[in-house]
Amino acid sequence: MTGPTLTRRQTQDLLDRHGLRPSKARGQHFLVEPATVARVVRLAGVGPGDRVVEVGAGLGHLTLGLLGAGARVRALEVDERLAGVLAEVTAGADVEVLTLDAMAADWPAVAPGSGWALVANLPYNVATPLVLQVLERAPGIERLLVMVQREVGERLAAGVGNPAYGAVSVKVAYWSLARTVGRVGPSVFLPPPRVSSVLVSLVRRPPPAEVGPDRRRWLLRLVGAGFAHRRKMLRRSLAGLVTPEGLEAAGVRPQARAEELALQDWARLAACTEDPDASPPSPRPRPS
Repeated sequence: MTGPTLTRRQTQDLLDRHGLRPSKARGQHFLVEPATVARVVRLAGVGPGDRVVEVGAGLGHLTLGLLGAGARVRALEVDERLAGVLAEVTAGADVEVLTLDAMAADWPAVAPGSGWALVANLPYNVATPLVLQVLERAPGIERLLVMVQREVGERLAAGVGNPAYGAVSVKVAYWSLARTVGRVGPSVFLPPPRVSSVLVSLVRRPPPAEVGPDRRRWLLRLVGAGFAHRRKMLRRSLAGLVTPEGLEAAGVRPQARAEELALQDWARLAACTEDPDASPPSPRPRPS
């Protein structure tokens, strides 16, 4: 395929030639504006030799842009019909097309080692769980640039004081520094969605020092409980999990609400308290 990516006309011709239509069930909206593809690649910071995972590669619009920047691409596409066309469009290029569901992927196998980037125009219905899954299970992916529904992106990147700030924001912040880096209108897609999109950059960083891997689940449980009743004071929303003494030890006001606590506050709370449902540690064997 000639050119840096597929135009709207080329996209429609490909669909017609293969007897395909975008699937509403799979949230297929193809990025058919070459300038937007170039913008995504630029914001992703992808260059020659970089190893990139692309999720939901579709017909290859973004794939071609990444290849044009010199990247080595591992393209994931769950739709077998599109995966066949994608292989045709990218024939002879430095790309590996994998027909698999990213939500069920073995991420250490998809992105082994370190130094990977993930760049994707994500289906709206899986964007949040997929980002969280990649952050948790794919340590080899060190940075992400994802295009998602505007409301979803704002939640991923929100901080304390932002109306979009919630449990998802804290979970993302545990693993990465996230920020929105651009907006994308519906007109650059085929077919155009009914909502606007944003580009979100996520750069992996070490988790809070106060909370090791063994206490991560406890931290996330506290976050979930707190935001399940976000208008309640923490002394009520965390009742049964955290005692008043635990809140005091963590330096958290009992009258505070979940939306007032930043990641470091949650980390301190998890470090100063114990999961009441956790199994007690095994007794140490006595010396003989």
